[in-house]
Amino acid sequence: MRRSKHHIAVRPHLQAVPLVLAIALASSSCDRSVEEAKKRISPEYDKTTGKLQLLKYDSNGNGKVDTWSYMDGARVLRIEIDKNEDGLIDRWEYYGADQKIERVGSSRANDGKEDAWSYTGPDGSIGRIEVSTRRDGKVTRIEHYEHDKLVTAEEDSDEDGKIDKWETYDRDHLASIAFDTQHRGTADRRLVYGPNGTTRVEVDAKGDGHFVAANANSRANPPSAVRNPK
Repeated sequence: MRRSKHHIAVRPHLQAVPLVLAIALASSSCDRSVEEAKKRISPEYDKTTGKLQLLKYDSNGNGKVDTWSYMDGARVLRIEIDKNEDGLIDRWEYYGADQKIERVGSSRANDGKEDAWSYTGPDGSIGRIEVSTRRDGKVTRIEHYEHDKLVTAEEDSDEDGKIDKWETYDRDHLASIAFDTQHRGTADRRLVYGPNGTTRVEVDAKGDGHFVAANANSRANPPSAVRNPK
C-alpha cells in the first residue's frame, strides 16, 4: 500500500467527557458516590474574577491527573489528555461556542509536542488534517479526506507561504505527485504512478496545466521525487 509519509490517522471523536458533566454523571452511577467523583476533580478559579479556569481530572481513579479542561466559566475551551500517563500530552481537543469539538491536535512523534490537527467533515468522519511538517507550529501540509480515505494533499515544502507540492490518491495508493520547481505557483513536474508500480514522468513547460511525457534525456525528475513515497 502506498501512502504519504506524512499520513496520520487522528480521530476527532470525543474521548473525554467535558468535566463539568463528570459529577452529574457520577451522581447517577450506582457504584461511585458523588464525593468520590469530586475527589477526582480539582478546580482552579481566576483570582480576580472568580471564574472557573481549569479542571484537573483523574479519569481512571489511580490518583494521577491525566486530563486538563481549560474553562471560561462553565464553557469548555480546550481539553488536554495524557492517556498513557507518561507526563506528555497525547491529545488536544478544541471546542467552539456550541461546545462541539472544532479540531483535535496530536503529536506525530508522541513527544508531547503538538504538530497535527484534524477537522471533521459533514458526515462526522475526518475531513481534513493539517500538519506542521517542521514541527514549528506553522501548517505546511494539508490532507483532504473523504469517508476516512486520503484523496488529495498539498504542501509548502520550503515554507515560503506558497504550495509547491500536490498529491492525489486513488483508493489506497498514491496516484500522482506534482512539483512547482520554478516557483511560479503551478506545477511544472509530475510523477504519475501506476497501480502495478510503474512510474511516468510528465512536464508542463508552459504552465497552462497541460502535461506531456518527458523524454529520456529530460531533467524532469526533481531529486527528491525519484521514488513513490510509501
